[in-house]
Formats: sequence, structure tokens, C-alpha cells
Amino acid sequence: MRVLITGGAGFIGSHLCDRFLSDSHRVVAVDNLITGTQDNISHLAGNRHFEFVYHDVSNFIHLPGQIDAVLHFASPASPIDYLKYPIQTLKVGALGTHNALGLARAKRARFLLASTSEVYGDPKVHPQSEDYAGNVDPVGPRGVYDEAKRYAEALVMAYHRQHGMDTRIVRIFNTYGPRMRLDDGRVVPNFVGQAIRGEALTVYGDGSQTRCFQFIDDLVEGVVRLLDSGFVEPVNIGTTREVSILDFAKVVNRVSANPAGIVFDDGLRIDGDPQTRKPDASRAHDLLDWRPQVALEDGLTRTIAYFRQVINATT
Repeated sequence: MRVLITGGAGFIGSHLCDRFLSDSHRVVAVDNLITGTQDNISHLAGNRHFEFVYHDVSNFIHLPGQIDAVLHFASPASPIDYLKYPIQTLKVGALGTHNALGLARAKRARFLLASTSEVYGDPKVHPQSEDYAGNVDPVGPRGVYDEAKRYAEALVMAYHRQHGMDTRIVRIFNTYGPRMRLDDGRVVPNFVGQAIRGEALTVYGDGSQTRCFQFIDDLVEGVVRLLDSGFVEPVNIGTTREVSILDFAKVVNRVSANPAGIVFDDGLRIDGDPQTRKPDASRAHDLLDWRPQVALEDGLTRTIAYFRQVINATT
């Protein structure tokens, strides 16, 4: 296949580029580098099956030649980024999705939308299954991301129903691994960066809020299986191992051999930050035969090794 990946220079997008190339497909990565970086794809330079196009998908997308699949992963994804770029986040969710769908329709290509667990908002149902409509504040600071993704899902289903397009929707739960940015504000790079520097890990609040952390390789496998499936309704991809942020900090300190401990801080929290987050992954289990394979400690070991290289290269 010839596969187009929007956001292809981002954290997840770049790993998808690697996977499709390793499966002997041709890949076109499109990115405006607002949060992505060419460092994530520099190792692909010279690969004759890979092409990078600098472009903002919120504008019309023209790409000559055959395209067999479009994977729309372009969007700021961390709170720091989408609070810095609120309009761009809304535009890429709305206009970017519309343009990517238009290209897929013109090329008669399969389409996959990267959605998010954030469509569930601060959930009142636990764990969250795909039929839960969510509890989202549309005017809160996180609404620019949450509502952009909810709108994108609605648009994808409209194209499927109106035009008969072959579409997929993946709802991604907390994912970590190499190529995350140290400064992107999410808990994994925050904790790992502090641990590598020998600092105490900063836990906001009392650390009782929970998340389920999956390694990037497991997410990529789930995305590929979903793309190859015939299922058009949303599918959660995420591990069901739920940990509190406090316990997660302890794991990071243990794996990184950081003796500095933990400090608590009530500041720097974003209103609407969900207290709990855990997927009902039975749909992925039953339809895709997908289950995460990388244990938290193993994934953190690989992630910490990556961030050590990044920090050493800049010091």
C-alpha cells in the first residue's frame, strides 16, 4: 500500500511510519511541525519508500498518485500544546479532518481517525466503554481538544454514512514511549525528566487520580489491526492496568533508580483534568484479538533510556 499519515513527524505518527515501512508499504508523512519534529523521522531520510511533505492539513490537501489508506494523526495532543494553540487544535480537528476525509474519498482510500479517550471527558462511568457518551465541558480549557476530537468522530461517521466511505476510529488512551517531548507537559516526560536529573518527582494534588499507561508499540499494533479490520465504530485501544499517579511516580523512581523521592504540589493543574481514566477494552480484545504485550516496567525502561540519550545530547 501507499499510506498517508498526517502528523507523521509526531510522537505516534513517526512510530506508525516505521511500522508501515517495516511491513513493506510506502509512506507519505504530512506535518506542519507545530508540535512534531523532523528529528523523529530523520532516520528515514534516504529511504526510497518514504516521503515527507511539509503542510498544514487545515488547508486543502493535494497529493498526486495513488493513496490506499489515510491515517489522520495530526493534532496537538498534550494540554500544554493545545492550550498554547487552541485555535489550531480546533481547526485541525474540524478542517483538517474534513480535508483528510476529502482526500481519502477522492483516492478511494481507507480512512482512520486518531481520536482520544478525552472524548469521555471527566467520566462518570468507569471503566469507559465505546457506547459511553462522555462528560465533556465544551467551554472549559480542555474543551478545545475534547470537542475537536468529538466533532472529528461525528464527521468521520457522516462521511461513512453519506458517502459509504471505509472508515475507522481509534480512541487512544494514555500512551508513552520514545520520541515524546521532554517539555510536552504530560506525566511521563515530566516524571522521567525529573528522575533522570535526580530530582524529586512532582505529583499534583494527592496523586490519587488514575491512568492506564500503554507503551507505543502496543498502540501501533492496535492501530494496524483496526485498519485491517472491517469495523467502523470507535474502538478503545489502551491497557486496563490502572495505576494512581502516586504509584506511577514510585514505579518511575524505582525503574530509574532515582533516590530523590516525591513532592506534592497543588498548583499547575488544568481545570477539568479527569480524576479517573480506564478503558473497557473488550471490543479491541474480541474484534481485533489485541492485548497489550509490553509491561509497564519494561516500557519505562526503554523510555528512560531514550530520554537519557536526549538529555545527554543537549548537555
